[in-house]
Amino acid sequence: MSVEVERKFLCNADTLKTLQEIGVCLGQRQFCDQYFDTPKFDLTLRDMWLRKRKGCWELKCPTTSNGTEERSGEQSKAAALCSRYKEITNLPEIQLRVKEVIKDVCADRETEMSPSQEDESWLSKINLVCFAEFTTVRRSFTLEEEGVQVDLDQADFGYHVGEIEVLLPEGGDLQSALEKIERTAGKLGLTGDQRVEGKMHVYLKSNHPEHYAKLLSEHIL
Repeated sequence: MSVEVERKFLCNADTLKTLQEIGVCLGQRQFCDQYFDTPKFDLTLRDMWLRKRKGCWELKCPTTSNGTEERSGEQSKAAALCSRYKEITNLPEIQLRVKEVIKDVCADRETEMSPSQEDESWLSKINLVCFAEFTTVRRSFTLEEEGVQVDLDQADFGYHVGEIEVLLPEGGDLQSALEKIERTAGKLGLTGDQRVEGKMHVYLKSNHPEHYAKLLSEHIL
């Protein structure tokens, strides 16, 4: 299991030029994301994000920060601009975590499944439905800073956003990851102390305002 530490940013022409000068482009790819939850938003209201991308399942869960209270004001500000999630990609473990959250599992809700549907039968059994689906074109860059990747995303609903990302093993050095992200942000000339909205934030605001409002009220978004 890994922990994804990430800072989002809005990319302008100057940022892109700098990124092309100091980074190495890893190429461009396109993928479709589908996000699942119950009709009552049991997962996302706990800041858990179940996603299927290119046939693979991923579950992002919140992670507690280590020692952030002890850091200086500047360090805390840098941490506040970043998100931190555990990333689970093992399907049996994902199913276990999801079922722990959704207590009212309809165990008796057995339906006939064809072999092609079988791997997704667990979704209907615990009343999970797709609430968001969109396609992203992503350009990825790597920089000299070890373990840092920068992605530029263009979603098919018109939103562009950049991400500086470091992946850690669980229990890894969070402080080091935050420092790498802060140094990279400095090299890219990023300023401002407001967190930038992610793709899901913008998608829900436009397409599912009720769901969006509930997540806001619970301070998830």
